Amino acid sequence: MARQLRFVGTDSKVDGCPALHTDESTGEVIVQGTPVTDPDDLAQLQHFGPGDAAVVVPRELLVNWGPKEVERVPELVDRATFRRLFQTFKHTAWRLENRRGYASDREDPDFQAFLATGSSPCDFSEPWFGNIKAQTEAGKTVGRVRVADKPPTTEQLFLLDYARHNAAVGEDIRYLWREDATDLAAEDFWIFDSRLVALLHFDDADHITNIELITEPAEVVRYCIARDAAMHHAIARDEFEALVAEAG
Repeated sequence: MARQLRFVGTDSKVDGCPALHTDESTGEVIVQGTPVTDPDDLAQLQHFGPGDAAVVVPRELLVNWGPKEVERVPELVDRATFRRLFQTFKHTAWRLENRRGYASDREDPDFQAFLATGSSPCDFSEPWFGNIKAQTEAGKTVGRVRVADKPPTTEQLFLLDYARHNAAVGEDIRYLWREDATDLAAEDFWIFDSRLVALLHFDDADHITNIELITEPAEVVRYCIARDAAMHHAIARDEFEALVAEAG
């Protein structure tokens, strides 16, 4: 059975080697580097078995990207603390949405109105809209990329329609087909100022179970890499909406 490898990071400026990966199922670290093949070099290695391989990597790779703890202890926060992040961020707040639906949307009266009429209403007096409008008018950036199925689920169609309300208060919402998101981990998260990640955990019914804050630099960079990849492939909401309408 193939390993479930996740790219951790690299210090390479050009070709991506050397690098570190981790096995998601076992926690083992996979080191990618230049093989040691000289017999005189191999003869100096202690405890080197016949099936072993040795590679050369810069010390900085392990210092910068190697795990700092045997087992990372999640830092979980309550909803009030999470909400404050949207008031205290300095420059950018960005989200990747990966799920096919969210329980919070299905429980929203606006969702029921969308099912009945095909159009979602909006109350711009809600605190979310007031805060985001104030943040974007202050010059800050708020955005997200939504991964969508082909064809989109009903919940995704609701959010596609509702995104026009988000755009009205300054959010930059873009879309990415799931088939084009194979390099992204299937996670939902917010990044604040490229220094703090709020990782959202869900149960099978699409309810948020807890919110985990990540500040370890190497981990934050991993999520920033995912953001950059998503933004590179994503398209604007209006363009995506036209594609969905054309597909019928």
